[in-house]
Amino acid sequence: MAYINPAPGVSGYVSLILKSNSVAGNLTVPALQDVTINNANDVFTWTQLDTASKLQIPTTATNSISTNIVVDPTTFFGNVSTTANSATYLGVFGLSGQKTECTFYINFGAKTVTGTAYVTGLAPTVSADSPVWVTPVTLTVSGNYTVA
Repeated sequence: MAYINPAPGVSGYVSLILKSNSVAGNLTVPALQDVTINNANDVFTWTQLDTASKLQIPTTATNSISTNIVVDPTTFFGNVSTTANSATYLGVFGLSGQKTECTFYINFGAKTVTGTAYVTGLAPTVSADSPVWVTPVTLTVSGNYTVA
């Protein structure tokens, strides 16, 4: 069983890095609140006249990464002083808006999950009860995960 014991001031134990597949440069997404790795295998179901139960076989999976982050303006909106069209230049918002295919790396200390994805599902919110901007982020994975 794996335990994550984050301590104040300790960073990098669980991290999310995005890289534009067209331009060099990594974007480390700060202020992760949570991370969920989804692997939802689809199942084809059918009935036959010679059986009382439905039959099923697995088909392709839908993979995605879900997270919530506290919005850092430079990371979210991009840093225009870096290489044009790189992940750091575009930021999370630009990667999503320009539908940029990204390679992602999620570091879990001893293991790293990687793959190719598109950034979707942004919905920044702020309220009196939560006075900092937070947003969900979904990485819609194209293909399989790689674990190393």
